[in-house]
Amino acid sequence: MNIHNNRQCTWLEDENGVRIALLDHPEVRPGVVNFVHTEVDPALNGQGIAGKLTRAVAERLRAEGVKAELSCSYSVRWFARHPEFSDILADPEAEARRAQEYGGPACGLRWG
Repeated sequence: MNIHNNRQCTWLEDENGVRIALLDHPEVRPGVVNFVHTEVDPALNGQGIAGKLTRAVAERLRAEGVKAELSCSYSVRWFARHPEFSDILADPEAEARRAQEYGGPACGLRWG
């Protein structure tokens, strides 16, 4: 799988160049992006693809010194399970509260 990105989105392509997963993360103000949506091809559910993609984006943002806000329910849960990445959150305390309060389904269930 190959990871590609631009300033608004990061995505995975299979060996044939077909997009199989994406994480939308537009810049909302200088130096801050918002993890808006995570989506994985349903044929790949349960393989940890969304987590690998989220980790790759988090590592890249850390290296670039960019912070993140979280609107995506999957991302809220992922960061709650990976506190070692709290340093890239624009407001770690607010994101921790959001994770405790969130009760809906994670995004990433649609494709197309």
